[in-house]
Amino acid sequence: MSNPMQEIYIDKVVVHMGVGESGERLVKAEKILQQITGQKPVRTIAKRTQPAFGIRKGAPIGCKVTLRRENAEKFITTALDIIDRRLAPSQFDLTGNVSFGIEEHTDFPGMSYDPMVGIYGMDINVVLEHKGVRVARRRIERRKLPETQKVSRDDALAFMRERYLVEV
Repeated sequence: MSNPMQEIYIDKVVVHMGVGESGERLVKAEKILQQITGQKPVRTIAKRTQPAFGIRKGAPIGCKVTLRRENAEKFITTALDIIDRRLAPSQFDLTGNVSFGIEEHTDFPGMSYDPMVGIYGMDINVVLEHKGVRVARRRIERRKLPETQKVSRDDALAFMRERYLVEV
């Protein structure tokens, strides 16, 4: 690309494990997530009460980690290797984000199955952006982003194909 402001980059990668309950299972999930990513996870809380599942509003039900820069690049490469670099077009949204899941944490290198822990899956969300998005987020003189500065679904597909050799 001739315009450096039109280059796409990975803003962040959010790795989320939804356990559905607090307690021992959530602590185990946090430990696994910390081993895989190398960062301390943050607990996520329930937004509303779901009596059918025994979930109360405000109760911790999962954990997540946000990765940026080199950590995000390394993690996304490893995660795409686990899913054989195959993504469906439905995993790309209209604003250039990519989401996919990994069913077993044991697929990551260095992780082994432990019957005391069990098997945990995770969701991975990749946020793609063009440079210059700060204009829409800053406090002073905030502006709307022009459509050309937003990442489209087609841009995200092309980026993932070129950069990570993903089959769509």
